[in-house]
Amino acid sequence: MKRLTKKQMIIFAIGQLGWSTLSGIISAWLVTFYLPTSDDIAVGAQQFLVPGLVIGGFLTVLGLITALSRVFDAVTDPLIASLSDRSKNRRGRRIPFMQYAAIPLAIVTVVLFCAPVNDISGWNIAWVSIFIILFYFFMTMYCTPYNALISEFGKTQDDRMFISTAISLTYFVGTLLAYTPFVFAKLLRESVGFSWSYRICFIVLAVIAAVCMMLPTFLLKEKDFVDAAPSNANMFKSLAATFKNKDFLTFSGSDIMYWVGLTLFQTGLPFFVKVSMNIDESFTMYFLGGMTVLSAAFYPIVSKLVKKFGKKKLTIAGFFGLALAYVIAMLIGVLGTAENPGLLGIGKIPGVVFGVLICVIAAFPMALLGIIPQSIVADVAEADGVVTGENREGMYFAARTFAMKFGQSLAMLLFTSLAIIGSGEQDLTSNDITADTLGMTIVGAVAVAFCILGAIILMFYNEKKVMKTIAKEEATSSAEVATEQMELAAAVSATTAEETPAEESEEK
Repeated sequence: MKRLTKKQMIIFAIGQLGWSTLSGIISAWLVTFYLPTSDDIAVGAQQFLVPGLVIGGFLTVLGLITALSRVFDAVTDPLIASLSDRSKNRRGRRIPFMQYAAIPLAIVTVVLFCAPVNDISGWNIAWVSIFIILFYFFMTMYCTPYNALISEFGKTQDDRMFISTAISLTYFVGTLLAYTPFVFAKLLRESVGFSWSYRICFIVLAVIAAVCMMLPTFLLKEKDFVDAAPSNANMFKSLAATFKNKDFLTFSGSDIMYWVGLTLFQTGLPFFVKVSMNIDESFTMYFLGGMTVLSAAFYPIVSKLVKKFGKKKLTIAGFFGLALAYVIAMLIGVLGTAENPGLLGIGKIPGVVFGVLICVIAAFPMALLGIIPQSIVADVAEADGVVTGENREGMYFAARTFAMKFGQSLAMLLFTSLAIIGSGEQDLTSNDITADTLGMTIVGAVAVAFCILGAIILMFYNEKKVMKTIAKEEATSSAEVATEQMELAAAVSATTAEETPAEESEEK
C-alpha cells in the first residue's frame, strides 16, 4: 500500500476546514440568530421562536430542540461508524460516505437559518427541529468516516502526527472563518436587513466549506492507501468492544473533562470580555484570532516534543497549561480591572492586558490538546486492530465524537446555570443571559477543576502498552515487506539467468 505524501495529507486536512466551518456556524450563530437579545432586536433582529426560559424555568425552546437532536445524534454516531467499518464499497469504506454527505451538509446548514415564518410560530419550531437533526446526521456521516481515515492514512507515528497537526490547524482556521460574520454581517445589515445579513455570510461560507469537503474525496483514492478488511461485527457488539478497551475508556473519561473545560471557556469568552473585563465585545474576535495564530506557531515543534516526551505526558501538560489560563480568567473577576472593580476592587490593570495574557498562556496548551488526542485515538484503534484482528477505526472515532458532544452539551448546561449566579432575578421571558462577575468567576473555577480532573484521569492511560503493540506490528510488517522484496529479487535473478543462455544461442 502507498503512503500519503505531505501534499496529500494537507489535501486530506482541507476536508476538516470545510466541516469545522459549518460546525462553527452552528456553534457561534444558532443561538444568536434564533434567540436575539434586546440589543439585537433594537437593530432589526426578528424573533422566530418563543423567547425566554419557558421549559421548566431553566431551558429555552431552542435548548430543548438542541438537546433532543443530540439524543438522535448519539444514536447515529455508532450507526454510521458501524456502516462505514462494514462497508464493502469498491472505492473504499470511508470516502463514499464523505462524498455523499458533503453537499447536503452545506445546504442544510444554510437552510436551517431560513425559517419560513417571519414571526414567532410553531412552523418555525418544526423547521428548526427537522433541519438541526439533518445537520447532525450529515455531519456524522462526513466526520465519522473522515476521522477513521486518520488512523488508516497514518501508516507511521510521524504520519499520524503530521495529519493530526494539519487537521488541528484547519479546524482552527475553519472555526475562525465561522466568526467572520461578526464583521461582515454588520456591513451588510443596512442594505439587506438583520436576518439576511447573516444568511448571505452563511451561504458564502457554506460554498467554501462544500468545496473544501469535496476536495479530498476526489483527489485521494482510498484504495491506493488503505487495504483494511471490512469488520464483521454488528453495531452493538462493535460499540461494546470499543468501550471494553480499558485504554480507550480511560482516554474517553479524560477527553470528556477536556471538552467540558474548553467549551465552558469558549462559551464564556464573550462574557469574560463584556462582564469581567468590562470592555467592548469585539475584543472577543481579536483574542480568539490572536490565540489561534499564536497556537499555530507552536504546531511545528509539537511533533518533535512528542518524540522526546511521549503523547501522554504532553497531553497532561496541556491540561495543566489550560487550567492556568482559566485561573487568570477567574482572577479577573476577583481582583478586578481598571474598567471593572471586581469582587475585591483592587484591580488597576486594563482588561485588555488580562485578555492578552490569557491568549498567550493558552496558545501552547491549545496546540498540544488540538493535535495529540486525535493521534492517541488513532494509536488505540490501531493497537486494538492488531490484537483483535477487527478494523473498527470508525467506531473508535465515533465514540470520541460522542465524548466531545457529551462534554459540550454538559458544559452548555453548566454555563447557563453558573453564569447568572449573583445577578439577582433572571427574567424568564427574556433571551438575555444576565451574567454576573461572581458567576463568571465560578465558571472559570469550574473550568479549572475539569482540566485538572482530565489530567488526573489520563495518568491511568497505559501508553507504553499501546505503543509496544503498534511497534511490534510495524516490525512484523517491515520484516514481511523485506522478505517479499528478497523473494521478488530472487525470482527476477532466476528468470534472468534462464533467459540469458537462450538469448546467447540465438545470437550465435
